[in-house]
Amino acid sequence: MAVNLFSNVRQPGPLRAFYERIRARRGHSVAIVAAARKLACLFWCLLTREEDYAYAQPSLTKKKLRRLEITAGAPRYSAKATGIWSANDAVRNAERELARQAEVAYARTVHDWHATQAKKAGASATPGHASSGPSKGQVARQTTSP
Repeated sequence: MAVNLFSNVRQPGPLRAFYERIRARRGHSVAIVAAARKLACLFWCLLTREEDYAYAQPSLTKKKLRRLEITAGAPRYSAKATGIWSANDAVRNAERELARQAEVAYARTVHDWHATQAKKAGASATPGHASSGPSKGQVARQTTSP
């Protein structure tokens, strides 16, 4: 199954927020490659853990599966499916709104993370260790039992 990455980063969701963040710093080409790598890692994790994607849009998946059924020879119309398209549109719009909310939540999380990282001084997470310098001849000794 081929995945059109550019259409994925145009849809609302966390992947789009990630792409936009990288594109702002590094440009479109680097952002596309980074998003493709993130998507590949996501696929691997979901497949190995046998989990569903948290931000999946079930109505879109159902629509794609129905297209495959029709392509495979299933009947196009059934008597019980009257008026279903308006309901599908409402569900699809609700799912897109949830994806937009997930995108905003991701952007807020990244913003908060960057704000806390700016407060830290030094390379390590523990304050004072990055700037303390070498131990000047003090060697850590192991005690051995006789």
